[in-house]
Formats: sequence, C-alpha cells, structure tokens
Amino acid sequence: MMGSYGMGMGPGGWVFMGLFWVLLVGAIVWLIAELVRSGNRHDTTAPALLAPPTGFGPASATAVDVLDRRLAAGETDLAAYQPVRAALGESGGAR
Repeated sequence: MMGSYGMGMGPGGWVFMGLFWVLLVGAIVWLIAELVRSGNRHDTTAPALLAPPTGFGPASATAVDVLDRRLAAGETDLAAYQPVRAALGESGGAR
C-alpha cells in the first residue's frame, strides 16, 4: 500500500498520552497554587536583617522599638540608652 503510515499509536498510546497531559497540567496548576500560597505567608521567625525595610507591608518599628531591641540584644549599654530614650520620649518617639 502506498501512502500508508502504519497503524498509529493504538489505544494504549492514546491513553498514556492523555494521562501525561493530565498530569502535566495538574502539576502546573499545583505549582502555581503553591507559589501563590507561599507568597501570602509571613515568616515571623526570619531575622529582619535579611530583608531591608522597604516601607511596604507591615508598619515598620518606631525609633523607641529599635532602641529597646538594641538594648535587649546587648548592642548598646544602659548609659547610652537612657539619654537617647529620654530624647525620644520628649519628641514622641518619632520614626
């Protein structure tokens, strides 16, 4: 027979091809859903030093909060803390 290209894939080939595409599309949908969900999570355990403040998202800490955190972390001593805290208290703890 001239022009005959064989029998094609047969029923088994069509089933496997259909399963392949269903799995591929399902994996893509799952990946997109996971990426969207992970973008909505806020990791509160991550150090703030990894991501510099951008002014977007949650409100950034006030100057008093930063000063208190530095005292608690041991980055400053009480002698340096008290005058700065008093000055910030007079100014209302401006950012």
